[in-house]
Amino acid sequence: MSILDLTIKEIHEALVNKEIKVSDLVKESLERAKNNKDNAFEIILEEEALKKAYELDKLEVEKDNYLFGIPFALKDNFSTKDIETTASSNILNGYIPLFNATVVNKLLDKKAILIGKTTLDELAMGGTGTSGHKGITFNPYDKTHTHLIGGSSSGSAVSVSDAITPFSIGSDTGDSVRKPASNAGLVGFKPTWGRISRFGLFPFAPSLDHVAYFTRSSFDAAILLNTLAGRDEHDSTSSFKEVEDYTHFDEKIKGKTFALIKEINESIKDEVLTNKFNELINKIKEKGGIIKEVNFDTKLLNAIYPSYIVISSSEATSNNANLDGIKFGPNYGGNTYQEVMFNARTNGFSNLIKRRFVIGSYSLMRENQQETFLRAQKVRRLIVNRLNEILEECDFVIALASPSVAPKINESSDKLSETYLIADNYLAMANFGGEPSITIPLGFKDDLPFGVNITSKIFSERKLLSVVSEIEELTGLRNLSTKTYKREDK
Repeated sequence: MSILDLTIKEIHEALVNKEIKVSDLVKESLERAKNNKDNAFEIILEEEALKKAYELDKLEVEKDNYLFGIPFALKDNFSTKDIETTASSNILNGYIPLFNATVVNKLLDKKAILIGKTTLDELAMGGTGTSGHKGITFNPYDKTHTHLIGGSSSGSAVSVSDAITPFSIGSDTGDSVRKPASNAGLVGFKPTWGRISRFGLFPFAPSLDHVAYFTRSSFDAAILLNTLAGRDEHDSTSSFKEVEDYTHFDEKIKGKTFALIKEINESIKDEVLTNKFNELINKIKEKGGIIKEVNFDTKLLNAIYPSYIVISSSEATSNNANLDGIKFGPNYGGNTYQEVMFNARTNGFSNLIKRRFVIGSYSLMRENQQETFLRAQKVRRLIVNRLNEILEECDFVIALASPSVAPKINESSDKLSETYLIADNYLAMANFGGEPSITIPLGFKDDLPFGVNITSKIFSERKLLSVVSEIEELTGLRNLSTKTYKREDK
């Protein structure tokens, strides 16, 4: 096993003990990135990463800085100074920002090394990893390239699940980190809305957008939160709440109450997944956890996805109005402003983005607002109220993160359907209310991983991560990647 296959904490210990140099670590990370066949990267920053690595080789490793010399990947919807940033959209081809996103600066200040920008569903809209301008991003557990990794943070998920980097940064608006984490056998963590600055993250739907990330252990997730959390004067929505030491795990399963939402569990029909989930619940009971089955109005659960689509599409329509071929984007010509804008947006956006903008524009029209946008916001409030009621009675909500393992490419679509599957969409509840929510690996079916999701009250990250670290011991799947997993046929 390579040192690169270890967790952040373990790699840091190897660097401190001089078992490996930063440059050797980064060289291997870059080599893996270049050899990856899953379409994970928009750009690989080989020259820049190696230059930084050689500089760090000359310094003493900072013992109290877990991120010193650690390579990472970044979703390509975060602004990076002097580095092309396209959000996997043709309309942003050639766009080079003049500043870094706050999270990028914080990581670089800790001497972490950016090795590349990763693919995503175009403009982070979508959940399949198929709509980016470079094509489909594949699941690294499936070498036949028939299964999806999911989205929108598809390339970031591949980077960690294929052990190219020990962590990567993504964004989560509905489940865009936590769902791919389930498909990729990873820890996917979305902290409380406002806990991490979103300055420099291309806005999709700001009332739902969260900075989120992938790791291979809960402790690594805590390490990153220690670095990324905090008030940022560039982001007025970032919280003033004091940043804790999230690596101080002092909470236990014993005595904690876990809510099982009856309607979510009943909507999942895969016996392999449900049996594994029930095994975990029994182990939690044996550890002294309290299990409480609760009800959640089925009408509200069925309304999550349509409400999400209306709200997110409306916000996206407004936020992306500047992508007009004049302020941003390639100019495809035209005799008037309207023609230039029409040509740019017609040629620059995929069909998925166009559909979302049509929905958003329709919902924001004055004559439609009451019946669409405002109604969706009212439903959102009802959903959040019920979730908060449950979290007043219980410490956590726990459920399978997805109703199945990663779907096949030809079986998945971002198009709207008359059927809204509860188990496929319930994770968006935590975006509606801004609660911290984490997915961790639970098991495998046909050599494809699946995960379990745990959600808690706002700003309860330390409690959540503490208990999740104990749940990791119950699953036995800490530090999972394609490099450490032993396939069933071997």
